[in-house]
Amino acid sequence: MTEPVGHPTKVAVVGAGAVGATLAYACLIRGVAHEVVLYDLDAAKVEAEVLDLRHGLQFVPRAQVTGGSEVSVCAGADVVVVTAGAKQKPGQTRLELAGTNTDIVRSLVPQLLEVAPDAVLVMVTNPVDVLTYAALRVCGLPSSRVLGSGTVLDSSRLRDLVAREVGVAVQSVHAFVVGEHGDSEVALWSSASVGSVPLDEFALPGRAPLDDAAKARIAREVVTAAGRIIEGKGATNYAIGLAGTRVVEAVVRGEDRVLPVTSLLTGTAGLADVCLSLPSVVGRGGVRAVLDVPLSAAERDALHRSADAVRDVARSLGI
Repeated sequence: MTEPVGHPTKVAVVGAGAVGATLAYACLIRGVAHEVVLYDLDAAKVEAEVLDLRHGLQFVPRAQVTGGSEVSVCAGADVVVVTAGAKQKPGQTRLELAGTNTDIVRSLVPQLLEVAPDAVLVMVTNPVDVLTYAALRVCGLPSSRVLGSGTVLDSSRLRDLVAREVGVAVQSVHAFVVGEHGDSEVALWSSASVGSVPLDEFALPGRAPLDDAAKARIAREVVTAAGRIIEGKGATNYAIGLAGTRVVEAVVRGEDRVLPVTSLLTGTAGLADVCLSLPSVVGRGGVRAVLDVPLSAAERDALHRSADAVRDVARSLGI
């Protein structure tokens, strides 16, 4: 088990629902911080989740778990992770959630930063691209300190499906999904690889490389994955909890790890004044750099359409 980093660290998770509680659990399992805090307006719910997590502390790297229904429990946090908001309903797109959850962000974020002014803010609540932009507009922080989980989960879903299709371990697949975390997201097939072999050239003995039909099917499955999970069990929580924790860990440990988080673009790929996911260097202080990854003409066009979709929603909400 990995012990938390040397200096005392505190991660505050806002929202004790399925995603927030799972993310807090994953932070404990991975030894991300010395103190993990859960904050939720539902006092009975947050007390129960804290108690349940606390009873397992013997089995994880040394840490404390605290929580409560007052925002003051987040005081002094190094990272604040926002998972609170209305849940996505079956058949509802992430962008349709925007209105309700934008109002929550506008009210919540200033309160959080009042008690944790030096924190890096990690948005997980959907639609994460629009809400990351909304949070940035209301908080006044440098854009590097406001980011969202973005397409970290979508990229993991893509890698899982590709790995199953070509017959290798998922850790051997290198591929990114960029753009919106949602319907307009873009799988970057042109730069995908297995090991150091371009995906278009990779095939185990007796297998053929992935063709365009297989890629289209996989891309559709990535986009529709959340809907299938929500239809079956009401919410996604495990994979997004792990994905969000991976972002938090990169910040807390200063890993300078490349992750496809959503953040404010200022010219990369010809895009500006929109929060979208692109592979970015994430470390202490948040987003250190957004990478100008190679894109095919079709991928660049699709990324710009994705940006337009997110901008349209933001503008409709007056952000």
